[in-house]
Amino acid sequence: MDRDDSVSESDLASASSTASSLFGSDGLASSSSGNISTTSSSSGEMLAAVAAEALVAPAAKCVGRNNKGVTWGFTSVIGRRREMEDAVAVVPGFLSRTCDHVGGCTAPGSRSSGEISPVHFFGVYDGHGGSQVAKFCAERMHKVIAEEWDKEAVDGAEWQQRWEAAFSGSFERADNEVLTESEATEMVGSTAVAVVLSGCQIITSNCGDSRAVLCRGTDTIALTVDQKPDREDELTRIESQGGKVINWNGARVFGVLAMSRAIGDWYLRPWIVPVPEITFTTRSDEDECLILASDGIWDVMSNHEVGEVARRLLRRRRRSMVEDEISGAQAVADSLTEIALSRNSSDNISVIVVDLKSKRKRQHRL
Repeated sequence: MDRDDSVSESDLASASSTASSLFGSDGLASSSSGNISTTSSSSGEMLAAVAAEALVAPAAKCVGRNNKGVTWGFTSVIGRRREMEDAVAVVPGFLSRTCDHVGGCTAPGSRSSGEISPVHFFGVYDGHGGSQVAKFCAERMHKVIAEEWDKEAVDGAEWQQRWEAAFSGSFERADNEVLTESEATEMVGSTAVAVVLSGCQIITSNCGDSRAVLCRGTDTIALTVDQKPDREDELTRIESQGGKVINWNGARVFGVLAMSRAIGDWYLRPWIVPVPEITFTTRSDEDECLILASDGIWDVMSNHEVGEVARRLLRRRRRSMVEDEISGAQAVADSLTEIALSRNSSDNISVIVVDLKSKRKRQHRL
């Protein structure tokens, strides 16, 4: 459920002191970075020299440089459910490649583009019918993706096509392995939202209704679109194959499953499929953080609200000269979880927050 209402003071008051201090009386620090201030001068030569210097373009570099300056934090709690069916995966440096090799480099041919740097993986898996598939994906999915990526590329394939093939093949492999290598039955399944973070690209792959968003400047950008049975294209696909979408406490495939794609759920084939939707987002210096979460968050908070909480808390902590015991990313994950609980979220709650602007040494530095 994606609502546009903003976070209220009562929500923050009911959360932790970290969250409740989010909207204090002091405003956000303004920045003049990138602005050029001018002064008058009687020397025309001096003005010409300054103008010539301003026209010299800075050396091109990858946006994320060596991709070692990000921090992360996560929470994964049972909430008000009887069983815990969520699982998360954080795998720093699951690949080590040059930015040119990964693809989508913003500074091809530059020194930074040719340096070997870590490529990070983040995944949230929201199980249903049991926890077996979600746990299996958390332990296995990133390994399968690395194996698929290392396969020899098809001649002439663009870098996006190679990643699309890697993700699609990995989700299909994981789906097949669930039946043969896990304890899951055909009645068990899981969502899967996975992000690969390189120095210049954010590559997102999604099955189901877990979600990923990017906070960039003052905007919160959706990196995924929930795959719901009543989404027009999904409804058409399901009905064209003889399936039915029944409104039973929300739109559900045959009145059972409230999503149209997932890993597992073999008893609902061919209507439920493990085919991911993949997006590519070029990183920017304005990027604040990435947030991946299960619907325990999204059922009670909109994209805008989540982004607002993350931005305000991260910016306030970056301005502070005091080193905290936990990273800013962890503080955001904790606050979002507490706000969701205070709003009576009825599901398991899992959140991963990746701080893309972290520069100081903090816990969980990648």
